Amino acid sequence: MEIIEKTNRRFSRFALPRMGYLLALCIVLGLSGGVMLDRILLMALVPSSAVSDFRLISEAWNIIERHYVDHAAAKPRTLTYGAISGMVDSLGDTGHSTFLTPEMVKQVNEFERGHYQGIGAEVQIKEGHVVIVAPIDGSPAQQAHLQPGDMILKVDDRDITGLPLSQVVARISGPPGTKVTLTILNPVTGKTRDVTLVRASIELDEITWQLLPGTQVVQLRIASFNEGVADNLKKALIEIKREMPIGLVLDLRNNPGGILNEAIATASQFLTNGNVLLEKNAKGKIKPIPVKIGAELPNLPMVVLVNGGSASAAEIVAGALQDAKRAPLVGETTFGTGTVLSEFPLSDGSALLLAIQEWLTPDGHTIWHKGITPNVTIALPPNVVPLYPEAERDMTAAQLEASKDDQLLRAINMLTQIPHQAFQWPHQP
Repeated sequence: MEIIEKTNRRFSRFALPRMGYLLALCIVLGLSGGVMLDRILLMALVPSSAVSDFRLISEAWNIIERHYVDHAAAKPRTLTYGAISGMVDSLGDTGHSTFLTPEMVKQVNEFERGHYQGIGAEVQIKEGHVVIVAPIDGSPAQQAHLQPGDMILKVDDRDITGLPLSQVVARISGPPGTKVTLTILNPVTGKTRDVTLVRASIELDEITWQLLPGTQVVQLRIASFNEGVADNLKKALIEIKREMPIGLVLDLRNNPGGILNEAIATASQFLTNGNVLLEKNAKGKIKPIPVKIGAELPNLPMVVLVNGGSASAAEIVAGALQDAKRAPLVGETTFGTGTVLSEFPLSDGSALLLAIQEWLTPDGHTIWHKGITPNVTIALPPNVVPLYPEAERDMTAAQLEASKDDQLLRAINMLTQIPHQAFQWPHQP
């Protein structure tokens, strides 16, 4: 997948409300007909309170079509998608609720199945800028050392300032093997650089783990929360138990999130009671989402690694484990995605992702726009990238110590300082 803009939406299809169909019909059919959208059609399809507003849209459409100097740029579909994007953006739910073109819907669906085509980075609009949430494991974006928080200023030397996310995605997207150049701003240093990436087709290995060299600690990496992750996690935990480790590092760094139910099932592998999250609807009513029974590792000492690329479903899992005092968090404040999004398909294959609920941690902490603050705050040194299990299989203990992944090293230190008698496997003497 090229760009993921779904956060922790439910993996379900919702029927589009009648007004949504009318809206799509007015914009796609009525507006493309220019002056053909008359008062009779407006009165027939639009509530009386909205007729004047729809008439304004028609007036603007006709003026653009008749007078804009670059007539070829005033394509009906482009204007339609721009209008829908503008409506969603006007809600003020920047970076969460969004409009997806048919191509973006296809990319989301492909990513949920564990593969994607493109540069492999999730982006969102944040404070008016296109910001990288997280590079995907094994992606061209990760290999080019794009980092959470990096801002994309240009695509192939074309300024994208103010463009809707759908248009940014369209410019970055492309078939495997083709190139795209991004102008990247590092907000910390203020420096810009041009990065040329070769788009790729990649199968995502979402669950990886490794017994860290020279230790009895396992690092378990979850790259995203797409379909089937919780089942694969359970299988991995069964294998991990055979190693009888003294501790587990759950690595959620640069995990952009995914499907809500996968996050609930994942957190439930480490908890025996309580809630995974709280859902708050538009009326302020709060519904607790309880832990599912059947935890595979409810007692093994744990530390969770997070950073600014930990978003959405990753924040749900991290918040649940932190509030339950099941595991401390080490790293940096998370991204701050805090809405449950639902997909409302439109007639041409596009879709609206709309926030229908806000989620809170089990203790009621708000995550939206704030993120989760770790128990131990540690930033990686400049130019140091997180160390993941794939890179550790051939490493020595000395190489691990020299890796400069201070977040991982602190987690190992915390787990090895726990007295051995604090946890024993049932069949140990």
